[in-house]
Amino acid sequence: MSDRIIIFDTTLRDGEQAPGFSMNLQEKIELARQLQRLKVDVIEAGFPISSPGDFESVKAVAQQIEGPQICGLARARNEDIDCCWEAVKDSARPRIHTFIATSDVHVEKKLRKTRQEVKEIAVRAVERAKKYTDNVEFSTEDAARTDWDYICEVIEAAINAGATTINVPDTVGYSNPWEIENLFRYIFENVPNVRKAIISCHCHNDLGLAVANSLATVRAGARQVECTINGIGERAGNASLEEVVMNLKTRREFFGFETSIDTSQIYPASRMLTRFTGVSVQPNKAVVGANAFAHEAGIHQDGVLKERTTYEIMTPESVGWTGQGMVLGKHSGRHAFKARLEELGFCLNEEELEKAFEAFKVLADLKKTVFDEDLIVIVHQQALSGDLDRYILHDLMIEVGKNGPSATVVLRSNGDTFQESGSGDGALDAAFSVIKKMTGLEESVLTNYNCSSVTQGTDAIAQSTISLRYKQKEVVGRGTDTDVVRASVKAFVDAVNRLLMTETREPVKDIV
Repeated sequence: MSDRIIIFDTTLRDGEQAPGFSMNLQEKIELARQLQRLKVDVIEAGFPISSPGDFESVKAVAQQIEGPQICGLARARNEDIDCCWEAVKDSARPRIHTFIATSDVHVEKKLRKTRQEVKEIAVRAVERAKKYTDNVEFSTEDAARTDWDYICEVIEAAINAGATTINVPDTVGYSNPWEIENLFRYIFENVPNVRKAIISCHCHNDLGLAVANSLATVRAGARQVECTINGIGERAGNASLEEVVMNLKTRREFFGFETSIDTSQIYPASRMLTRFTGVSVQPNKAVVGANAFAHEAGIHQDGVLKERTTYEIMTPESVGWTGQGMVLGKHSGRHAFKARLEELGFCLNEEELEKAFEAFKVLADLKKTVFDEDLIVIVHQQALSGDLDRYILHDLMIEVGKNGPSATVVLRSNGDTFQESGSGDGALDAAFSVIKKMTGLEESVLTNYNCSSVTQGTDAIAQSTISLRYKQKEVVGRGTDTDVVRASVKAFVDAVNRLLMTETREPVKDIV
């Protein structure tokens, strides 16, 4: 049995399905490029039939990303499988991932079918996918609550039908390490053809055990782990890629397995996802949290100064977190700017580079020094989000008089300029109310607001994230500026653009 674990990243599919975590096309492609640098084995790029936007993003990733297998998700339905193939077929290494629920509660209450009917549907789905590609994955949704003998029957039938990977997911985070390890061992002992396929796990974190459960399945024979950056995903999320990988690396002598992951790209991937979604990881998050390598207690500090291994079982550098940034200034040239971006993992075309460099020079005139964190913000704000803009903040004027705050907002769209004024309970409320009126989103609701500095100092860039809900859609907008008010208003405009451009998804409830 192989001692290498396949890392299947589903950040762009399961992770992106979580409310408020949606990304636009350019962001998905850029994150896929980072996953390529991270050297994940499989990228599950989306659920093609769920919306035209998801189909296009999966297709774009399949066309542009080389190296990892590019996978799409499909229910055990002909139309889903056909659509999935159309989305992934341009990849050099395409995969179709089809699934159906197998637990009695799903079979009887949701699908309203018999066990035999479900098994037959599974077989037909795999056979149809097999007509397109030899790389077919099949999942038994809600496996952790499925009768063990029945799940063995379905798995055997799916492998006979041509599935090369079998995923056994804990869809609702119900299991625990002891139970799920026993389930996987039972599968290996009772499915006659089990060695003809890679057995995979996909654990959710509803009870906080996703990583522990995933590692338990590896001990039982699983050779693929499905996970996400920062552990994002439905409800409480998925198994965290960085935690799974660093467990296997740090405790290599215990687990006896390795991965293809370039762990120095873990922290950049985490930061990129945070910027795209506007959702930060908690400070005490393992591996990538702000406090992951912080030592405040005197005894710990003394020990680390004498010998790092006294309190550090892995180094910040091993996950790509140096804690330092290169300083550029207003006299830095285009060559130095480009070289530093490449060191940070950004490969921009000439147009993107020019936009980013212009923004850098503007910022350098405002700040004494420009740090790596500032550069990263510049790239994503200026070069990578241009396709999203429908409205652009052209000017903003805030007045605070005896009658309360008022705001005058000037927006530009398609070459035209629009201006509107209004009042509110505060400066931001006034500006937001004006923008709602100008864009026809008066009924939208602000659900979350955050503003923080990217670097230290009074001239630091302010980075604002805003969650905005309109009807059944909720998006996260981001904005940066050296002025906190402008950063916040930019974030609100960004959220408005995302609402106006987000396509309504088909309400697909069956998920792995």
